[in-house]
Amino acid sequence: MSEFIIQVHGSVYGSTSSFRAYQFTKAAIASGHKITRVFFYLDGVSNTSSLVSPASDEFDLVAAWATLANEHDVELVNCVSAALRRGKLSEQDANESGKNIWNVEPPFIMGGLGELVTGIESSDRLVRF
Repeated sequence: MSEFIIQVHGSVYGSTSSFRAYQFTKAAIASGHKITRVFFYLDGVSNTSSLVSPASDEFDLVAAWATLANEHDVELVNCVSAALRRGKLSEQDANESGKNIWNVEPPFIMGGLGELVTGIESSDRLVRF
């Protein structure tokens, strides 16, 4: 079986690309493939905000990513530069910048482009959405 790294560029509800990335990731795991990590980049970092609150009859994509990560030990990494520019802060980032709130919580973590590069190096395929 293959190892994949998934790169998500689309916003959580602004397009279908994030949902397609989630569906692909889920299908790949079900088919026996390994997902090295999911790397959220550019507007894709919106997929990691704990403040996203879809209507009760809508699919909660943020919660779905978190459940997938917890059930299948998939690392979910935000590009820290893209995240900070878009108001997505982890507790550590909030403390370092003097903010008293944050909206990125585990299993989502912050990382740099180095995590993307090392993921690409250790995977068979990069799939970008």
